[in-house]
Amino acid sequence: MLDIRLIREEPEQTIKLLNRRGGDFSYLYEVLDKDQKRREAILEVETLKAKKNETSRLIGQYKREGRPIDPILHEMDDFAKTVADLETKIRTYEDEIKNTLLMTPNLPKEDIPIGKDDSENVELKRVLEPTKFAFPIKSHYELGESLDILDFNRASKITGSRFVVYKGLGARLERSLIQFMMDLHANEHGYTEIIPPYIVNEASMYATGQFPKFIEDAFKLNDERNLYLNPTAEVPTINLHRDEVLDKQILPIKYVSFTTAFRKEAGSAGKDTRGILRQHQFNKVELIKFTKPEESYYELDEMLKNSERVLQLLEIPYRVVTLCTGDLGFSMRKTYDIEVWLPSENKYREIGSISNAEDYQARRANIKYRPDTDAKLEYVHTLNGSGLAVGRTVIAIMENFQQKDGSIKIPEILHKYMGITEIK
Repeated sequence: MLDIRLIREEPEQTIKLLNRRGGDFSYLYEVLDKDQKRREAILEVETLKAKKNETSRLIGQYKREGRPIDPILHEMDDFAKTVADLETKIRTYEDEIKNTLLMTPNLPKEDIPIGKDDSENVELKRVLEPTKFAFPIKSHYELGESLDILDFNRASKITGSRFVVYKGLGARLERSLIQFMMDLHANEHGYTEIIPPYIVNEASMYATGQFPKFIEDAFKLNDERNLYLNPTAEVPTINLHRDEVLDKQILPIKYVSFTTAFRKEAGSAGKDTRGILRQHQFNKVELIKFTKPEESYYELDEMLKNSERVLQLLEIPYRVVTLCTGDLGFSMRKTYDIEVWLPSENKYREIGSISNAEDYQARRANIKYRPDTDAKLEYVHTLNGSGLAVGRTVIAIMENFQQKDGSIKIPEILHKYMGITEIK
């Protein structure tokens, strides 16, 4: 959530930056107006309470002097009613301001590209050349069905569209990738492993910015406690430290979190309906950091390297892009996307996002630290990154390592996890 003080002090610059996202955020002037009225009402309440206290002291004096106290009591009743009305107004202003700010995205970082959508993202680098083939290639879903390792028809019978059953060596490949990624990030990159609950409460969804903006994408449980299926490991892992003051000595805190994620994909009707690129249920290994503000962009670059290392070890072609303002996630100030080469589509597709929310999520989740012994509490910065999306990594392996006879070679780094060198 944006800091109301920032909007007060720099309204034009704040709105200008937000407008780079492609919307009209001039409604923040209305927030400022309500904030001014709220502060005026607070001042008036304080003034009236002081007058009420001063008037109440006259009651004893009037009694000693034998004077009637009814006028004073009436005046105090008037004070109380006016104060109650003003406090109701204050609460209304506060609720309206909060609700508006909850729907307002994070400021794009000043130095990221300005653009309308993903077509204007800026490529930073490419690693390995796109895979070439001397034979007609197949998509991952064609390979999966011919090798009997992905079953879409039975998944549809069990549940519905946008689900899959991993079978045999397909299931082993998915499981092996999860273990490989968790081992890599924990053992080589120094992250603490986390497997959080797969069900989260409403407060957790608000804290990370999923709610209220993306409430239509969430699977809500039929439960009076307002519980939801986890949409990404970012939600439960950030909320590990909601309403906490973190010891500066342990920052940065680094977690690698595995979850199964669930999304309705409400805004993607008709997109990527074939295969496992866009599913309602998918496995994900996520990297999360809590950092001091002055260290967060160094840690962002380190997180990007950690995510890239997965694809480098798998020897899969990929590229890194900086997201433009129009493609930036709701809660993020800056994001790098890692895009993997998919031969069947003859293009790069997103396999991971590495993002810095700065203090936006920490402000919503009330996560702070004390920079020095006598210093005031400050909000930490939160970062998250894919480490990676497991299903999309399965796609990349299947398509980039397919052979002329329809078999799939297993990347060497996975041999010890798979126990085989090819799927045939």
